[in-house]
Order: sequence, then C-alpha cells, then structure tokens
Amino acid sequence: MGGLVPDSASAHPFGAPQQVVVVGEGDHDVRVRWLVGGTDDLTLLGIALGVLPKDRVMLDGAVIYKASDAEAMAGAPEFAEYLTERITVTQVGRPCKGEVSVPDDLVADGAEVLFTCPEPVSTVTVTSRMLTDLHEAYRTLARGPDGQKAVYDATHESADWTISDAGSRPVSTRTVAAVSSGSSALQLSVVGGVLLAVVAAGAFWYRRRERKA
Repeated sequence: MGGLVPDSASAHPFGAPQQVVVVGEGDHDVRVRWLVGGTDDLTLLGIALGVLPKDRVMLDGAVIYKASDAEAMAGAPEFAEYLTERITVTQVGRPCKGEVSVPDDLVADGAEVLFTCPEPVSTVTVTSRMLTDLHEAYRTLARGPDGQKAVYDATHESADWTISDAGSRPVSTRTVAAVSSGSSALQLSVVGGVLLAVVAAGAFWYRRRERKA
C-alpha cells in the first residue's frame, strides 16, 4: 500500500500525538489498540487511502473533519489493511497474525489489532509506523503492561514489550481517553524530566571538579 504521500502542508503532525496501548491476552495473543491524535489526522489518512474525497483539504492546507469520516473509515477495508501493514508484532523474528477490530466510535475507542503468536507470549516486538508515511514528524506515545512506555517515530519504529500475566489486564477506554486529553502535557513532562536529569548531572560533575581543584 505504497505511495501514500499527500501534500506535506496538509499533514498536522505537531498536534496531539497518536497513542498505542499494548496488552497481553491469553497465552498466545497480544492486543494493540491505536488511537488517533487529532480528528483532522483521521480525515487526512482517509484522503490518502482514497476512502474520503480530496476536497476535504482546503487551499490553505486546513483539513475539514466531519463525524461521518470516522464512520467511513471504520467500515473501510483500506483502513483495516493499512492497520495490519503499519502495526505488526513479531516473536523472536516470527510474525504474529493480526486481526483488525474497529468499533463504531473510532475516534473515542480507537481501532484494535489482535495478534496471535506461534508460541506462548513472554516478550514481543511491536512495530508501529502509523501516519509516518504521511509526514515523518508524526509521533506515537505507547504504553504497555507494568508501566512500560515507548515513543514511536519515523526513526524508532520498533520496541520490545514484556508481556506478563500481572500486567495483561485490558486498559479501559476511559483511561485511554484521559491520557489523550493530557498528551501534550505528557510530552512536555518527558522532555522536562530529561532536561532536569542533564542539569543535575552537570551540577554534580561541576561540584566534584571544584573539590578536586
């Protein structure tokens, strides 16, 4: 499904980020839920897939979202195919078979892919390349069992996840929606935490150097 390269001016990768939630389900299954960051991103993807008309993009690059867009995407086989191409799960290099499930309310509930792996699941590699074919600046915030977290982007497409029984409880839609509403703050807090760690390390090095002097 190559060639999905709409005008980059029409993409909106700097708004609310996408989300991915990884959970284990049973001995062989891993469920990956994807939630779009902004509704205009969903419309843009629909245009790129040929599900929605191109006239939804205005001359200034603004994308006009309609509630019917989510309904059209939820029932489109092109979207289901896109999900299984852009989100994959492998187990020691062996692919796990994915089956797509899209609820009626795609914006609120997201879309899920249930992957069945050849062996009992302990550690898997989840790859997410959602929307990076539209613009390389798109990011995806991901979380999984036992507080595991990752950030996917065009240069970091894969991450390893440890699946355990204790951490394999499904994540409620309400919890996911809460994270979505504060996603920008979460990104800033992550960056801020890294900067604080760098500053603290620098201060420690400077004091140590003064003592030696």
